[in-house]
Amino acid sequence: MKKALLLATALAFSAAAIAEQYKWTDKDGKVQYGDAPPPGVKATPLRAPPGPAAAPPAAKKEAPQAGKALTPEQAFQKRQKDQQAQEQQASKERADAEAKRVNCDAAQANLRTLQSGQRIQSTNAAGERVFIDDAQRAKEIERAQRSVGEFCK
Repeated sequence: MKKALLLATALAFSAAAIAEQYKWTDKDGKVQYGDAPPPGVKATPLRAPPGPAAAPPAAKKEAPQAGKALTPEQAFQKRQKDQQAQEQQASKERADAEAKRVNCDAAQANLRTLQSGQRIQSTNAAGERVFIDDAQRAKEIERAQRSVGEFCK
């Protein structure tokens, strides 16, 4: 805890000590760098002056800037998030594969039943039981074959 407090204090004082840096070209065409350009020279600031207060620690953890090294804690949290995302993806893929297998089995069983020649019954709009004829059976076999092709790839 003392180390963290000491580090935070050191960072606060070092942020105030950072001066703005400039880049300019002198009369001989050489590129010069410094914290105060000579008068009458067009200078380009290299970094913005220090802003108000630093962002809160929670914001830094959530959105580390590109190009900066992550702290060990941020790297650990990033690895955890990546691992959770991979586990969720793998779980989803397993569930999809299982659903596809179940649908394939059901489609194959339906096709076998239709091709077996057994009498197939259904219920009409009036709620009466009716048996399908050969033309309806052929249509159902064709539909079942499409289902098998779709689910059993």
